[in-house]
Amino acid sequence: MRYPAPLLVGLLYVTLMSLVPEPHRRRLNAVMVAGAGAAYLSGGGLGGWEFAFTALATWVAYKGLDSWAFIGVGWLLHTVWDVAHHLKGHPIIPFAHDSSFGCALCDPVIALWCLGGGRAPWGPPRRTDEFREARRSALRPWSTTSKE
Repeated sequence: MRYPAPLLVGLLYVTLMSLVPEPHRRRLNAVMVAGAGAAYLSGGGLGGWEFAFTALATWVAYKGLDSWAFIGVGWLLHTVWDVAHHLKGHPIIPFAHDSSFGCALCDPVIALWCLGGGRAPWGPPRRTDEFREARRSALRPWSTTSKE
């Protein structure tokens, strides 16, 4: 059960979160990824890097209040942090040695769902243009003229 259980937890998370109506679903997931970013803060074993990661995760979660893409990126960042803790730090659950490993398997399931727009699996597919709009805004030069 080392591999299937975390994947099933990720699928259960997606299923339960899909019951929350939009836009509350996106905002709740932004709060969840912010909480995940602070999960190791009180004893993760990586010193000051715990604060740096928490600050980064908080910024990504804030951007996620309006963007499923940022929420997905937040879960992928947390996956990397889980791997770091599994290899060099302390587990996310102190009495469960492989808990960070399990979290590193669960988080990408959630991230893929978020990167797909966080839609209910049983609902009709919808197109998400978040990445396209992010590319457009990144390519636009800063405008100093006001529209009148």
